[in-house]
Amino acid sequence: MKRSITLLLFLLTGLFIVMSHGAVSQRKMKKEAVLWPAQNITWDEMKGAAPGVMTALLWGDRAKGPYGAFVKFPANTKQPLHTHSNDIKAIIVSGTFTYGVEGEEEKPYGPGSYLLIPANVKHSNGSGAEGVMFFMEQSGKFDMKVVETDKK
Repeated sequence: MKRSITLLLFLLTGLFIVMSHGAVSQRKMKKEAVLWPAQNITWDEMKGAAPGVMTALLWGDRAKGPYGAFVKFPANTKQPLHTHSNDIKAIIVSGTFTYGVEGEEEKPYGPGSYLLIPANVKHSNGSGAEGVMFFMEQSGKFDMKVVETDKK
């Protein structure tokens, strides 16, 4: 019994030391604000998307995930039926985003709209006549798998 109590006290002491070290380390890591005026955000062509689609990575790594980014589609962009391996959360900032699941007509979503596009859902999307800019984030890497359709 005495041995069990000694072992328990030893484990609790070790746990306390580890937890207090983590708390001290956390206090030492100072988070700083990230402030990017719109004119300082860097835009690049989005690989694997329709021509003219641009992206501005804000945090993370799109090739590895997770990440957050702004995306711009030029006017009247149409993305074919496709899927993504990870959920996409998106908020429309300006313009019109069009979205429709397989077999349904695309519907327009304007500024302030929120979309959660579940992983592996077949869908198409695009932009209206004025184009669209939206913020999106994923918990994993970005991919776009075009769905093969039967051409009869």
